[in-house]
Amino acid sequence: PKRTRFRKQHRGRMKGISYRGNQICFGRYALQALEPAWIT
Repeated sequence: PKRTRFRKQHRGRMKGISYRGNQICFGRYALQALEPAWIT
């Protein structure tokens, strides 16, 4: 395209497998993600 100034960049895909984050560091309660998503 001629004009790439305002074009949104494609996100691509999140590759890799989850291997950490299933243990609670402190406290008794925690949140767990049920599906992959971008965290903002």
